[in-house]
Amino acid sequence: MKTLLLAVFAALLMTSLASAQPITVQDVLQSQRALIEKSSRRTIGPAIDALVQSGLPQMQNVLEQWQAKNMWQRASDGHFYAATKNADGTYALLDLQDNTLVGNFASSDLKQLKPNSGVRAMIATALVQFQLSDPDVTKRSSALDSISRDPEVALLAPLRASIASETEPDILSRKTRLERLMTMAYDTDVPARVAAINAMAGDLGVDFRATLNPILSTKRIVTKAGTPPIANIAQELQIGSDALTRSDAYGLLVAAGDAPVEITHDARDAALENNVEGGRIAGISVGQLSTEAMRDKAYDGLVSAGKAPPRVTPSDIDASLAEYRFFEVFDEPSAAVTDAAQAALAKSETRVAISQAADLGLDALSLASIYFLAAIGLAITFGVMGVINMAHGEFIMMGAYTGYVVQLFITNHTASIIIAVPLAFVVTFAAGVALERLVVRWLFHRPLETLLATFGVSIALQQLAKNVFGTQARPLTAPAWLDGAWMINDVVSISYIRIAIFILALLFLGLFLFIMKRTRLGLETRAVTQNPKMAASMGINPDRVNMLTFGLGSGIAGIAGVAIGLFAKVTSEMGSDYIVQSFMTVVVGGVGNIWGTLAGAAMIGGFQKSVEWLNPSNTLAAQTYMILFIIIFIQFRPRGIIALKGRAAGD
Repeated sequence: MKTLLLAVFAALLMTSLASAQPITVQDVLQSQRALIEKSSRRTIGPAIDALVQSGLPQMQNVLEQWQAKNMWQRASDGHFYAATKNADGTYALLDLQDNTLVGNFASSDLKQLKPNSGVRAMIATALVQFQLSDPDVTKRSSALDSISRDPEVALLAPLRASIASETEPDILSRKTRLERLMTMAYDTDVPARVAAINAMAGDLGVDFRATLNPILSTKRIVTKAGTPPIANIAQELQIGSDALTRSDAYGLLVAAGDAPVEITHDARDAALENNVEGGRIAGISVGQLSTEAMRDKAYDGLVSAGKAPPRVTPSDIDASLAEYRFFEVFDEPSAAVTDAAQAALAKSETRVAISQAADLGLDALSLASIYFLAAIGLAITFGVMGVINMAHGEFIMMGAYTGYVVQLFITNHTASIIIAVPLAFVVTFAAGVALERLVVRWLFHRPLETLLATFGVSIALQQLAKNVFGTQARPLTAPAWLDGAWMINDVVSISYIRIAIFILALLFLGLFLFIMKRTRLGLETRAVTQNPKMAASMGINPDRVNMLTFGLGSGIAGIAGVAIGLFAKVTSEMGSDYIVQSFMTVVVGGVGNIWGTLAGAAMIGGFQKSVEWLNPSNTLAAQTYMILFIIIFIQFRPRGIIALKGRAAGD
């Protein structure tokens, strides 16, 4: 007997010691072996949950190996391992507990687990909980991306737990934001949800507004008059208002089973057709059913015979509607949450509207900079000299093609642009001087002949560009540091290229003012513009001044072409896209005044962007309205925004 008691005690002791041993990775895997072997998306969930809930730190590696299709099962005992392929074709099995080598085995002794895409997606979701605190910043970032794409209430707790130990500022900011968004959507604690909403009130992020929208989603319900609904009421709907028509209200009663279905004419006629017996319906000959009244009578006969539901009269509808009240209620049961969400969304929408206005202003400023760059050269040739140069757009095109040719030989885009800008000025300056010497100088004070002659030159230059470069658009690549955009917030942004063009426009404004106000050429140009004969009597050569002035305007157009070519297509017709706007800019601003050109560019750019904002799907309408606006504007202010004063204004 004593021996038996000792044996029992020993068995119990061994069992106790065995149960005290820690659970291993293999223990958990074997407990879920059947589900893992099957690897079906419909049944694998409990197995993945068991691995995650085991609390073993090695489970992150297990899930990663499984997801990467690198988990193998040994045929002899069904145990799971990671594996690497040897040079001789065998596989080295690695223990998933401590990554030690178990041994080398032939592929015939092993079975590779190949989870399908659905199972891998579920594994990826489970991995997020481990990756949120992974030492690798990339994995933590990927985990946040995964949660953002597919948020789940189960991920809220591990996300919160990972915030305290986060050391990377950007990742911490993302975690904090995501935790607040998930708290709004999934937390059961109402004060916590309200606090999260209030903390982000006025936020411009699309994700914030997208999180609030489900909270503020509503549905319509019907209650008996005098019985308020037990729900979070958004508003009571009045029958006959835009929010609830009489027909919609009765439809709600029908859907709730509180009123019979209204019999339409189509439903009535269908019932009549289904009850034709011997050429008669309810005792009425089919031939007599040519009027609505007779059809109603026949249908009423079917109702009396119990073959059709009764018709609902307008008075019946009114009586039914009078017995009920109609409400729009929130799907969210907590009024505190919906009140906070409404206030936060209203604040956000106000900030969005302000930001959209600022974004529109930046777009208008950017477009005005482009128009100013395109028109500043024309402000010299047309505004100062009075020459209508229809080939001005082709000088812009020549500058853009100059930049393209430079990039063919200089692959560094920054260096190529630095070289292309002065080279474009030289090329188009020479072309402008040639045009002035060969054509324009012989047609001074003959505007119609000048217009026709330069228009012919414009066509010739376009055809020459087609012969040399072809008809397809050519790339003019901006330097890498001009890629992307300056994101002021989630609504307002402007590309770095547009910023560069704006700065370039300011530089040219300063350069032009310096030339005209501080240099001998500028002094002589102003003298010739105001009184050519008096300037000639003072020793100034008007012919030479006109040549240099025309060349300067053409050279500036070439530089504008390089800038415009960085974001617009470089083709032989690109100049025609800007010639009309350039002339309008100069005319509206005030002929012969650089400040007027700047004001004209701002007005035209702002007006065009405003019209595009009101009608974003039709840019042609914006162009049309802009031309009409300019025609009307010139009727009231024919000399432009800033008109010349003095003797030059009367010439």
